Amino acid sequence: LRISPDNTITVLSAHFEGGQGCHTGIATLVAEELDADWEQIRFEGAAGNTKHYGNLAWGGQVQGTGGSTAMASSWDRYRQAGAAARSMLIAAAAKSWGVPESEITIEQGVLRHHSGQSSGFGAFAAQAAKMAPPNKVTLKDPADWTHIGNADRRRPDTAPKTTGAHTFTIDVMLPDMLTAVLARPPLFGAKASTFDATTAKAVPGVVEVVETPRGVAVVGKDTWSAIKGRDALDVTWDDSEAEKLGSDEIVAQYLELAKSDDGAVVRNDGDAKESLADASHVVEAAFDFPYLAHAAMEPLNAVARLENGTLEIWAGHQLPDLYQQVAAQILGIKPERVKLHVMPAGGFFGRRATPDSDVIVEVASIVKALGEGVPVKVQWTREDDMTGGRYRPLYHHVVRAGLDASGQPAGWQHRIVGQSILKGTPFESMLVKDGIDATSVEGANDYPYGVPNVLVDLVTTDVRVPVLWWRAVGHTHTAYVVETVIDELAHKANKDPVEFRKALLQGHPRHLGVLNLAVENADWGTPMAAGRGRGVAVHKSFDSYVAQVAEVTVDDGRVKVERVVCAVDCGIAVNPDIIRAQMEGCIGYGLSAALHGSITLDEGRVVQTNFDGYRCLRIDEMPEVEVHIMPSSERPTGVGEPGLPPIAPAVANAVFAATGKRVRRLPVADQLSE
Repeated sequence: LRISPDNTITVLSAHFEGGQGCHTGIATLVAEELDADWEQIRFEGAAGNTKHYGNLAWGGQVQGTGGSTAMASSWDRYRQAGAAARSMLIAAAAKSWGVPESEITIEQGVLRHHSGQSSGFGAFAAQAAKMAPPNKVTLKDPADWTHIGNADRRRPDTAPKTTGAHTFTIDVMLPDMLTAVLARPPLFGAKASTFDATTAKAVPGVVEVVETPRGVAVVGKDTWSAIKGRDALDVTWDDSEAEKLGSDEIVAQYLELAKSDDGAVVRNDGDAKESLADASHVVEAAFDFPYLAHAAMEPLNAVARLENGTLEIWAGHQLPDLYQQVAAQILGIKPERVKLHVMPAGGFFGRRATPDSDVIVEVASIVKALGEGVPVKVQWTREDDMTGGRYRPLYHHVVRAGLDASGQPAGWQHRIVGQSILKGTPFESMLVKDGIDATSVEGANDYPYGVPNVLVDLVTTDVRVPVLWWRAVGHTHTAYVVETVIDELAHKANKDPVEFRKALLQGHPRHLGVLNLAVENADWGTPMAAGRGRGVAVHKSFDSYVAQVAEVTVDDGRVKVERVVCAVDCGIAVNPDIIRAQMEGCIGYGLSAALHGSITLDEGRVVQTNFDGYRCLRIDEMPEVEVHIMPSSERPTGVGEPGLPPIAPAVANAVFAATGKRVRRLPVADQLSE
């Protein structure tokens, strides 16, 4: 914490802000225990001290933002920090006023004594900072909370974002700063063989052309000059090791791999094959999920300046420790000579958590080539961002699920075919066990429905298309498969989909709780007009539980989502307004993918280059969304991602209710248009 003489309190956040509201949430924890006035609160991103800022949900050894872990990692330590600062301020005031500490109170950022003495925090901040923090603090009883759970604690960054005053990396302008754009390989895995910079350097405003490990950078006095210089650059690419398959060919390979016998076993309970052989009804289904782009509002970028042997970097840092190490290695300096300015991002959805530090490698390499005193901004265009890789992997699933004579699930055989996000990265040793990438199977290996005989296995493919975690990661496809197949089993059993789920969730009270809450508010069971249907889905991800009921209208193959009722159990609701916003955001983002999203390849080249080809949800397509938050005394869990996995299956199940058609391939528009 940093408390200024003017009484403002700046909370140094261990977690990176990309729109999900974690800075506000963390500041709320501090304000609560400090008894601060909310108007005093400010925040900024912190880096460079893993001891203080390591992600505790990841073991505390690395600073990072992802996996919807910000509040879970911050819940104890930021409340303790606020309580410790409160204790130190009281001690400083007591010493100055010559009164016992026990007689000093704090309310709305003001220290008071019954003698009439009072002061803001700023008067005692410097004195308090010299004191040793207390070894142990007592945290507030929840009954005394005034900030945590207060729906009126709105985000301080909303107004400046609305007016355009908020500063993102794209807005950073340093004196004499140059701008660089890169000519990147047209095929994944290709490399620059030779290049001729003569014509590019002849473009007015172009300053230099620099080769980097990730392509050839054209550096200009402004963005337009750099782009025009890149257009004029003559590069010969070596594509001997490049990916040259199209999407249809990759899918065809996956279909064959799904028939093989060499899947890595993820879960094996009972005897799935025998139970399916004896089943009264069997559902057999194959599902296809395309590559998806992150498509954040702000394309990738970074600014760097080397002065007096110190490298400063301005960027959105989801993995600052890694970026600091990589930049230091490129410049040949010690990591402590790399100063990171942690900027908020205009969305990231996982895209700025790259194990190879892509944009940081680019900017550090260019600064190294240009030398000291030349600040440079690397700016990706929308086309760079859309075609530059790092997609949600393409997946193929095959499921056989059966019912016994009483209409209960008896067996479940599930094969997943797709790329590993973690293979070949520094995270492989931690998260890939026995050949199984945890992000490929999460949500498929631990669903709550209590099927007695289950076999889940994974075939990991080898494709050169760069992939990365995408908002909600593996749950984006596994939840779809599980929830649509469960829905189909319910119909095979002639049972209502909600009642069927309820019977299977009796041992899972938090799943059952959100399901009941969503259904109770969604008019489930009331008649609907022709061409209109309701669907339901419930899923746990990132330790939070979400159920959604979607209402859709289907007209001539077009799906319009009219209404979504969402119930979420994320433990203690630190900021109810942010929780609602994140559920709404997840639903909108998830609907973009479910209804329209698809990155396709043609002979290895990405077909979609901008939003004209990669369709996102439009404002007139956004449904009415109603969010209900389960009261809870459990520790806070994630909200940045868990609202996404249920929306696509809820919509697909609603499409079935309206049309009798099952949607096996996303996006929905592709299948229904056939």
